[in-house]
Amino acid sequence: MATFVELSTGAKMPIVGLGTWKSSAGLVKEAVKTAIDVGYRHFDCAYVYMNESEVGEAIQEKIQEKVVKREDLFIVGKLWSTFFERPLVKQACQKTLKDLKLDYLDIYLIHWPQGLQPGSELYPQDQKGNFLVSKTTFLDAWEAMEELVDEGLVKALGVSNFNHFQIERLLNKPGLKHKPVTNQIECHPYLTQEKLISYCQSRGIAITGYSPMGSPDRPWAKPEDPSLLDEPKIKEIATKHKKTSAQVLIRFHIQRNVSTIPQSVLAHQIAENFQVFDFQLSDKEMETLFSFNRNWRSLAMTEGAPFEDYPFTAEY
Repeated sequence: MATFVELSTGAKMPIVGLGTWKSSAGLVKEAVKTAIDVGYRHFDCAYVYMNESEVGEAIQEKIQEKVVKREDLFIVGKLWSTFFERPLVKQACQKTLKDLKLDYLDIYLIHWPQGLQPGSELYPQDQKGNFLVSKTTFLDAWEAMEELVDEGLVKALGVSNFNHFQIERLLNKPGLKHKPVTNQIECHPYLTQEKLISYCQSRGIAITGYSPMGSPDRPWAKPEDPSLLDEPKIKEIATKHKKTSAQVLIRFHIQRNVSTIPQSVLAHQIAENFQVFDFQLSDKEMETLFSFNRNWRSLAMTEGAPFEDYPFTAEY
């Protein structure tokens, strides 16, 4: 059974990684160390999570303890939207590398397709609370990111939260040197993303699915929102396999050849989320999981909806 997804570069991305979004400073370091001890080798990071330096400390400690070597690890970083201008792209990448205490990243992604006005604010807004967008586009940022590959700072490039029209624009960019190897998107049974996944895979672009459990701990959750972990049919499948609902939801991705990055800072959950290689969901069980699709997003970023490169107005 494959425990990795092969990228178009030939590199192998472990199919289960640890997500670090919402992992607060003070907790994320121990979470990463626990994950390495349990067997995780893929770590998903981002400048905007504001915790990369702790993640870096954990990785360094485990390398020094000789538990892992750098080349055993697969580390993903992301360019935030306020850094799309050419000189800022390299600065942002170097800041991530410095915080993570690494010489290179395995993949550097564009975190979100819409550029935002550069400056000290991560979410720059006017007096009325509207986002201040940048004239610099993701196509401009990509050119600067390609230089990072040429300089050896990153091994490969990817995108995140892109729809298929945006990927098409990127693939058709005149003078494209490095194709995206992956698109990281929200994915779970309420948002199965069949069309987008099929499109990406047909273009040689691997998928990483974030929020595989529908991000139940998101700060903006409403009481009436649906909850995958509470779905009786999913609990039933889990009981049958002597697994948890969370493990079933992670397994759902693995059987689609989709890498996934469940996030947790709790040692028992981190271990449990990795114990997903010793059972197989039947075709009927996969069908049941697909049947929950309702195109529901836990992260819609609707504040960005008025702008040209907001990705979620397209069908896929």
